[in-house]
Amino acid sequence: MPPADPDIPLLPPDLPGPEAFTCARAAVDRLCLLYERGTRFLCDAFAGAITGKIPPRRVRALYPEIRLTTTTFATIDSRLSFGHVSYPGTYATTITRPDLFRAYLEQQIGLLLDNHGVPVTIGLSETPMPVHFAVAGEAALDVPQVGAAAFTLRDVFDVPDLATTNDDIVNGTWQPVPDGTRPLAPFTAQRVDYSLARLAHYTATDPGHFQNYVLFTNYQFYVAEFETFARQALGTPESGYTAFVVPGNATITGPDADLPAPDRLPQMPAYHLKRADGAGITLVNIGVGPSNAKTATDHIAVLRPHAWVMVGHCAGLRNSQSLGDFVLAHAYLREDRVLDADLPAWVPIPALAEIQIALQEAVAAETQLDGFDLKRVMRTGTVASVDNRNWELREHAGPVQRLSQSRAIALDMESATVAANGFRFRVPYGTLLCVSDKPLQGELKLPGMASDFYRSQVSRHLMIGIRAMESLRRMPLERIHSRKLRSFEETAFL
Repeated sequence: MPPADPDIPLLPPDLPGPEAFTCARAAVDRLCLLYERGTRFLCDAFAGAITGKIPPRRVRALYPEIRLTTTTFATIDSRLSFGHVSYPGTYATTITRPDLFRAYLEQQIGLLLDNHGVPVTIGLSETPMPVHFAVAGEAALDVPQVGAAAFTLRDVFDVPDLATTNDDIVNGTWQPVPDGTRPLAPFTAQRVDYSLARLAHYTATDPGHFQNYVLFTNYQFYVAEFETFARQALGTPESGYTAFVVPGNATITGPDADLPAPDRLPQMPAYHLKRADGAGITLVNIGVGPSNAKTATDHIAVLRPHAWVMVGHCAGLRNSQSLGDFVLAHAYLREDRVLDADLPAWVPIPALAEIQIALQEAVAAETQLDGFDLKRVMRTGTVASVDNRNWELREHAGPVQRLSQSRAIALDMESATVAANGFRFRVPYGTLLCVSDKPLQGELKLPGMASDFYRSQVSRHLMIGIRAMESLRRMPLERIHSRKLRSFEETAFL
């Protein structure tokens, strides 16, 4: 039978109260303790309920939180785009998976301590931890569907709450709370937990494998080339790469190790060439279409990567282009519509100099061309993204006129979404596409032509993306996370 009074929580686990810290490592240690004991408490109670030991009262554990209070208007080094708050007041954020985000949390908390000279307080928030997320790491525990258990789940445990699982902070629509506390980080704990669960589902890899530099592609052809590069890198100790992970979490650490093929690929398979410091490269095949691009970037954003770049195929729109030419996007015509509700189309998506230079230099290095000669194989201009793969089959006058007026040089279905979500989530972004067809000139992507094109260009295109990411990895963090992505009043955490 369900408990008679579901509003009375059980006694929580024996946890320390709020405490001020002036050491980032110690602060994260406390976050880990609070989180681990809270999730263990929920897992044990849930395991008992599933076997018939239904708790007599409601079970509740709370997310830990970080809280900072500053009372001065003193100006912080304005060259930094993160690591400080703008005004006096109290700032807080709920935290999940501090084990996964330890390096990030130590870095961000350390900046707060250095910049403001006041301690951070670590304690429990008022936000319940949903049982679904608490048991996610327990292979033996699965939350049953409604009606499948011998008790009513919501009478005993907390479930995900959309009131704290949203993008209000990053979208700039967050509303002040009664006590005046402002957000310290771009995502709440429940929003992060939701995306971690979705990432595992869509990519068939554990979120912990994701690296700080992410390449997106819209073709599976790139995966074989990525594995070839990964194996070569693992055979070269000075490369710094330590492991290669594929869907299903199969992992190799040597160049000749066997990798089992998954029974079936997930919707957006991810492949991770790892480094010990997390600064490796992840390749995600997001497939075709802006909805997939939005879904992938919506969830990867909570991992706070340092850059993501689209390296897909596109339609060349100019007669002067040739199949296999590269397109470096410096502007986007957003006709995909998928992000209009979150980021209106009138919001400009600027090119980021740091990413543009890295990509252009990578093209020059890979093609051995420079200066004016580089223009033979690469054009820089506007990329248009649409939501209809077969746009050529509809009436042409309107779309072609808009493409001409926008000065578009290429068209695809994902790049504008990847870039726009990078802008929205403050993740540095870029696009380098490869021309695979020229529909306006009658060069449609037909099977035989496509095969020749793929064989000759996929490896080179992927290597350009890898070179660019390795260049960005060597860049100071404060340089790549420029102020161009920050608004009037931003969260202190990246």
